Amino acid sequence: MGAGGRTFDTAHVISATWHEKHVRPMADDDSFLRRGIGEVLSRWGGLQMAVKNQWGGHDSLKKSKELAHHLYLLFSQSNVITLEEIENLLHESLLLSFNTEIEDGSIEEVAEQLMILHEEHMRGTH
Repeated sequence: MGAGGRTFDTAHVISATWHEKHVRPMADDDSFLRRGIGEVLSRWGGLQMAVKNQWGGHDSLKKSKELAHHLYLLFSQSNVITLEEIENLLHESLLLSFNTEIEDGSIEEVAEQLMILHEEHMRGTH
């Protein structure tokens, strides 16, 4: 990994209380898809640790909301999305926005949860 970057192992978990106070799904659209994306990201310890510790700077919370919005746009504008595309988006976002590289397998787990969410959204089952 490059200089100044972080490698994160989710041995540390943010409390649900902190998360409920500081991170909320986007409220401007109460759709199933937006809420689902927000919920998946809110349970991702690596992202929440990056936000809490402001690894992306003072606007870390804004950057996490931007990630949720990018996922929403991807899911709402395309019917065909691969797991690899989601993994790449998550990895790239953490690296570029938070200068963080997560190597604990959580990116793949979060991508799988998001893929299931997208498939449910496409089927209209929620």
